[in-house]
Amino acid sequence: MTTLFDNLTNMGHEQVLFCHDREHNLKAIIAIHNTNLGAAMGATRLLPYANEADALRDVLRLSRGMTYKAACANLPVGGGKAVIIARLEDKTDELLKAYGRF
Repeated sequence: MTTLFDNLTNMGHEQVLFCHDREHNLKAIIAIHNTNLGAAMGATRLLPYANEADALRDVLRLSRGMTYKAACANLPVGGGKAVIIARLEDKTDELLKAYGRF
């Protein structure tokens, strides 16, 4: 049986952070895939994932992709990505500020 940590190890991720701010209804995951060439670059995706496992799978896949995109573009950065689990209509200034503080 493959475990969560097996998936992280197999995909080569350095760090995965989970954020939950109950007051502002924030659930987010930040994945740092690789920083060998420099700080990780990547953006944030906001989607109403069906469940947290789908969000985790997406952020791991996307962050690894950012590492390869940066390498192909010969940029001195690594790859990272974040996802916020929410519907677009739930996006508020308070939610984004809570995310920024994290």
